[in-house]
Amino acid sequence: MFDFITKRSFVVNLLAAIALAVVLALIFFGSLGFLTRHGESITVPDVRGKNIKEATEALEKMGFEVEVRDSIFIDTIPPLTVWEQAPSRGEVVKVNRTIYLTINKVEPPMVAMPELEGLTFRSAEMTLHSRRLNVGDTIYKPDIATNSVLKQMLNGKPIKAGAMVPEGSAITLILSSGPGNYENPVPALIGLTFVEAKALLAGSNLNLGTVLFEGSVSDTANAFIIRQSPSTKNAIGDPNMIRAGMSVDVWISSTAPEVDSSEN
Repeated sequence: MFDFITKRSFVVNLLAAIALAVVLALIFFGSLGFLTRHGESITVPDVRGKNIKEATEALEKMGFEVEVRDSIFIDTIPPLTVWEQAPSRGEVVKVNRTIYLTINKVEPPMVAMPELEGLTFRSAEMTLHSRRLNVGDTIYKPDIATNSVLKQMLNGKPIKAGAMVPEGSAITLILSSGPGNYENPVPALIGLTFVEAKALLAGSNLNLGTVLFEGSVSDTANAFIIRQSPSTKNAIGDPNMIRAGMSVDVWISSTAPEVDSSEN
């Protein structure tokens, strides 16, 4: 009798447990659609170009979750503007889906200025774009090289390679247009100070070539030009001619030379 009761109690308990599991399963699967809002979908709106606050409010009002996934810097749009979104506009997704946003930074990051001098314009342009920098004004100047960068500038001032500049900055490039087509007389530099000679060459669209020292020179800026090549006149006394963009070599000394007016 005792064995029969024990066995019967176990079977009853087992059946009760199975019945409970079935009931719980029915409740779970019956409410699964409600919990996941199965079958409810919504079209993702386009929030690109909106301020992050405005975009977040619009998305949350439609039942989306919002998360800023990344940030970039673009100087042509306002700070904190939504640049990209995922999922994209027009996609049909379930409600409560998280929309990931990429926004524009408030402050531009700083990048190292590359060395552009000596590069062709195309190479300089590609180098700037790789650093998220832009080409600003392009100014052509006569020089023996053609279409190469002679100088790089920012805000009207020369900028050295390695200097930190804001991303998106417009870099002005001084480019070579090649030697000029017309020849002009070689300017007379002998007797001028080094600073005066450089200014005269620049005003004549000529470049300073090799600088050689005669004796000890402690103050280069105020040293005197004692010789130049090419000279102002040739072997038969006619003026030497030079094209814009060419170079003139000079010899400097701390002692002023005696200038022969017939040579100039």
